[in-house]
Amino acid sequence: MAKAESAERPSALSTLGAWLREIAIVVIGALVASTLLRLFIVQMFVIPSQSMENTLMVNDRVAVQKVAGFQRGDVVVFRDARGWLNTTPHKVDGLHEALIFLGLAPDESAEHLVKRVIGVAGDHVVCCDARGRMSVNGVALDEREYLYTDPTTGQQVEPSSRSFDVVVPAGTIFVMGDHRNASQDSRCHLGEPTTDGLPEGSMAFVPTDAVVGVAVAVVFPFDRIHGISRPHVFESVSPGGPPPAAPVITGDRVVC
Repeated sequence: MAKAESAERPSALSTLGAWLREIAIVVIGALVASTLLRLFIVQMFVIPSQSMENTLMVNDRVAVQKVAGFQRGDVVVFRDARGWLNTTPHKVDGLHEALIFLGLAPDESAEHLVKRVIGVAGDHVVCCDARGRMSVNGVALDEREYLYTDPTTGQQVEPSSRSFDVVVPAGTIFVMGDHRNASQDSRCHLGEPTTDGLPEGSMAFVPTDAVVGVAVAVVFPFDRIHGISRPHVFESVSPGGPPPAAPVITGDRVVC
């Protein structure tokens, strides 16, 4: 009887195999979950420039949610659909690319930009009024909450050193960096020649389908962990009119 019981006990090899199968299932499940999370819910990006200081600093790791839509005032990451970047796309090796795809490493690609949404389709965006403020649909914006302040002098940048008057066309947004003096944003492309048969002025406006998602938090470095919220000033902005098919640009066409 003892011999029969002994024969029924699993061997060390079969026990090890069962453990390895369990571990493989857990690892594969975690990778699948991470990939789905990255593709449909949250993705990490590395901030490549000074254009969003001090809201976002160079090399901050930022979590970007892809579930909820965006509104005026949100900080968004978007693909460089209009060719604003003049740099060569950042090359990554196969392992790093796989880790990015799985959501285990931040996307450091130079093919993405991060800016704040100032105007959505149909919005009339103007800068500046007699007090130097930018307005959206006739509502003056108090941007002191997020505009860049020099840490040495305590001086805050102006909303814009360049004047503009635009109505945002259908299917696009008008974006600006918080560090206005270091941001090549929508203002800087109003006079840029168009490509692919787009209407005049289109290079300044980001297609909504190029938006990856909304930046919701800085997750690294640890001493900068904080959430990113929409400024309250945008709550007072009324909806714009029917969006035009092509940009409406009054006055000078700015080129930075």
